[in-house]
Amino acid sequence: MKVLVTGGAGFIGSNLALELEKQGNEVIIADNLLTGTKDNLKGFNGRFMQIDVSKPFEIDEKLDIIFHQAAITDPRFKDNSEMLRANIEGFKNIIELAKKNDARLIYASTANLYGNGPIPMKEDQEKEIITAYGKSKLEMDRIAATLFDSMHIVGLRYFNVFGPGESFKGRAASMIYHLSRQIKADKHPRLFEHGEQKRDHIYVKDVVEATIKAAKARSGIYNVGTGTATTFNQLVGILNDVLNKDLKIEYFQSPYDMKTYQSNTEADTTLSEKELRWKAKYSLKEGIKDYMLWLKDNEGVKENE
Repeated sequence: MKVLVTGGAGFIGSNLALELEKQGNEVIIADNLLTGTKDNLKGFNGRFMQIDVSKPFEIDEKLDIIFHQAAITDPRFKDNSEMLRANIEGFKNIIELAKKNDARLIYASTANLYGNGPIPMKEDQEKEIITAYGKSKLEMDRIAATLFDSMHIVGLRYFNVFGPGESFKGRAASMIYHLSRQIKADKHPRLFEHGEQKRDHIYVKDVVEATIKAAKARSGIYNVGTGTATTFNQLVGILNDVLNKDLKIEYFQSPYDMKTYQSNTEADTTLSEKELRWKAKYSLKEGIKDYMLWLKDNEGVKENE
């Protein structure tokens, strides 16, 4: 199979591209390197194209599958209009490329568009948009829904992904990454008070597996989470255990407007288990253990604060 991964130098995109290549596919990466980094692509042997997919571009290859991971993803990105433009126009361009190639299209959506709605979060529940990022992804989902009958298109609402290849994101990297750095440095892990917020943390290896399986699923939009939410306090307990530490939590007041802060996430995975024939394999503790081993083996790799 000849596959294109947009945003392939990013966090999830790089993990996906490397796994697709490992499975014997001919992989092409398109990335503008605005936020991604080639440091994530050590060992990649395919074609790399420095392209901004939100602007006119051409790829002179016959593609079988397109995995669209390119986007401005940090909800704190300051230029909301540019985020909306880049994410939506990029998606429209990729749809046209998929149509031209009669290629299957799998794209990254987000659990952010559920806002602070009821949990577990179901694909068809009313959306609560609290960020421009969520708004851009909801519009992508709406566009996709108009195409379900005319092309193969699958949207994946990723929950809170963590794992190798995220350190370049700096402040936007997962709380697991940041808390682990604090604990390894013997600093008190810092949490928003009172640490009872919950997240559905999912390991990037599980996300990659779900994304690849989506190429064989029926057109639709599916959650990609574990279906289990963990409080911030519980997360620190797991990290302390895995890292063989016993550091007390230091609480502080959240600097965010709580109207735009997603306090809890938890996926309803009923539909994704049925349609993707997939279920997360890693428990949170198992994923963290694997991730900490990777970080230990890659300590020489530049990591951002």
